[in-house]
Amino acid sequence: MKTVCILLAEGFEEVEALTVSDIMRRANVTCDLVSIDKEYVTSSHNVTVKADKIFHENMEYDLVVLPGGMPGASNLRDDDRVIKFVKKQNKEGKLIGAICAAPIVLGKAGLTEDREITSYPGYEDELPNCEYSEEAVIVDGNIITSRGPATAMTFSYKLLEALGYEDKVNSIASGMLYKMFIDIK
Repeated sequence: MKTVCILLAEGFEEVEALTVSDIMRRANVTCDLVSIDKEYVTSSHNVTVKADKIFHENMEYDLVVLPGGMPGASNLRDDDRVIKFVKKQNKEGKLIGAICAAPIVLGKAGLTEDREITSYPGYEDELPNCEYSEEAVIVDGNIITSRGPATAMTFSYKLLEALGYEDKVNSIASGMLYKMFIDIK
């Protein structure tokens, strides 16, 4: 069974974090909401969430997800432990997902160079030496990036596919009525 870590920092975007968590859990994937600081974390829209775990540097996950939101994405970017963790994840060839403003964490970690990356509009300057895209979701090797809250479901399904659960995507998407709006290929 694959494992997923969604990193939460004060000011995270709840739609992005909780959509990923919901879809992973519907697929019976072990998915932890991991706070970088304390047990209760407040989102950018004042929704307080209880984390499943508190961050520690020896965590092992198949996928780490960085939700956007402000100042959540900046708080992740400015935490040296998070940068070290993301670099380790990449070095081991494990999956990294970043949505909305959170690709700035990848930029600071030096993981955008020679990659195709997308983000919320306006953060391109913090994504050095990449091929910037305006597509909803970009998969470039082990790094998956997405635009923002409106793309959270598409992003979540791409993450599920990247984990090797392609067989679950269509049934979950159908059950959530997602396929009424988007054709999953």
